[in-house]
Amino acid sequence: MVSKRRHRHCPLVLLLLAAVISVAGGEFITWEDLTMPALAAVPRGTPVVDAGVKSSAAAPRRGVMTPLNTIVVSQDGTGHSRTVQGAVDMVPAGNTRRVKILVKPGVYREKVTVPITKPFVSLIGMGTGRTVITWNSRASDIDPSGHQVGTFLSASVAVEADYFCASHITFENSAPAAPPGAVGQQAVALRLSGDKTMLYRCRILGTQDTLFDNIGRHYLFNCDIQGSIDFIFGNARSLYQGCRLHAVATSYGAIAASQRSSPSEESGFSFVGCRLTGSGMLYLGRAWGKYARVVYSYCDLSGIVVPQGWSDWGDHTRTKTVLFGEYNCKGPGASSRQRVPWSRALTYDEARPFLGRDFINGEQWLRL
Repeated sequence: MVSKRRHRHCPLVLLLLAAVISVAGGEFITWEDLTMPALAAVPRGTPVVDAGVKSSAAAPRRGVMTPLNTIVVSQDGTGHSRTVQGAVDMVPAGNTRRVKILVKPGVYREKVTVPITKPFVSLIGMGTGRTVITWNSRASDIDPSGHQVGTFLSASVAVEADYFCASHITFENSAPAAPPGAVGQQAVALRLSGDKTMLYRCRILGTQDTLFDNIGRHYLFNCDIQGSIDFIFGNARSLYQGCRLHAVATSYGAIAASQRSSPSEESGFSFVGCRLTGSGMLYLGRAWGKYARVVYSYCDLSGIVVPQGWSDWGDHTRTKTVLFGEYNCKGPGASSRQRVPWSRALTYDEARPFLGRDFINGEQWLRL
């Protein structure tokens, strides 16, 4: 079985996060936050930031920092930064206003972190086939201190800030595909560890552990997510609406691994109107946590779904505590004839809490 560990922010960081959110309380993510004004321009003569150079490098010549509402990333040097991380570094710590980072076409080979101190960042590409952020770390890789990187730090892009949103961009981990049962081959393309996050028309590509949906409330709308083994996993409370789930498994695999470990946790994954395609034989979900919660509603499930549908992660006691449900799905993979007896064919009233944005308290932070 794949070994995964829970990670928490330190108390000092949590206090800082609380301070930031108290300043920015009542904010919403809107369609405006996910789009870029036509032909966002960079004034001629604006200094360009390279990887690892802090935002002061982009300050006006007199040395006075002017915060930017729009930061342009372009590999040819015509933007504010040649790298995505350089653009993130330009966002002020403790930011309380929306900053849009436009990433022009290109393959950006870099690891990127949006730290907890920088909420309200929009990462906007120019098409998932044109704007790609990619790296190739695996959990077993060795860092400069001689220790293994681990699943958590293998992410090509890690988002730890609240009110993050992204659109029209690809997040990829290009490490070689992991065979079933391999140790240390987890390779995360995107880790979401902030609250109130939205992704629209993004692609998230990898094999084992593609999307670490770690903690927080997240909304993924019309996104493509590709993987083989537990390719969506974590302890977040997330709604996947109208997404394409594409499997690249060579034998057995699984879509979702929910880490929910107690009935008091509100986490879980809800898939609504999604479509499953690809290869291999896939479990709809595995019980990583004792109280794992995964629901599929109105989804189109291809014949690659294992007839039993669900896995208890090798612990039969979890069959009494998990919530694995399906409602009004279609396709050859939706047949319930051989489903495990501890999964549930939900009624409408049972499925209703999982069907809309109320599942993620969307009325509190989405205005779409």
